[in-house]
Amino acid sequence: MKKVHGTAHATAPPRGRPRSFDRDAALERAMQVFWRQGYEATSVSDLTRAMGINPPSLYAAFGDKEQLYLAALERYEQERRESVVRILEEAPSARHAIERLLEEAASEMASGECRGCMLVLSTGQCADPRLQSALAERRAAPKRALKARFDRGLREGELARATDTSALADFYTTVFQGMTIQARDGASRKSLLATAAAAMRAWPERKRLARRAASA
Repeated sequence: MKKVHGTAHATAPPRGRPRSFDRDAALERAMQVFWRQGYEATSVSDLTRAMGINPPSLYAAFGDKEQLYLAALERYEQERRESVVRILEEAPSARHAIERLLEEAASEMASGECRGCMLVLSTGQCADPRLQSALAERRAAPKRALKARFDRGLREGELARATDTSALADFYTTVFQGMTIQARDGASRKSLLATAAAAMRAWPERKRLARRAASA
């Protein structure tokens, strides 16, 4: 209290600042909601409730719902990209690389509240053509990375010259996508590992490819 012209007067409190929040933590929570429910089924109120913020804060920090979804998807990919790149680069062979990727995917997909691959699941979770185009490009990136590793195996003599590395990348990408659907439906780690093992039995061994090329 202070006196102004002999009158007791309360000092006005300073104007409050907008409530701050941990952007990374909020984005992580948004990612979890989108992963569980999908883009279309997730409302802004679902997001703000999970993130612990109000709609104006969401729009100010992330833009609209679509931009938040893409940011959440980027966060999801970023958390896994380094691991995938490391495996592809450090594995002693292309076969070993894809086997390890499938086995690690089986373990991750079958654990936690959010099952399956968020990127793969985005296929049927959004009807907007423009957003679908952006998602399709993101889904194509892992396949290109696989093809590049298979091309390296071809150059190093691991794979026969007749190997169609593009078709091989398509095949193992399809296996991974199928494992995602299985995981979403409740498949166990053991079941997903069995799928991965079956897929590896289809690996084009060099001698077999050589015999096929000779008989063509």
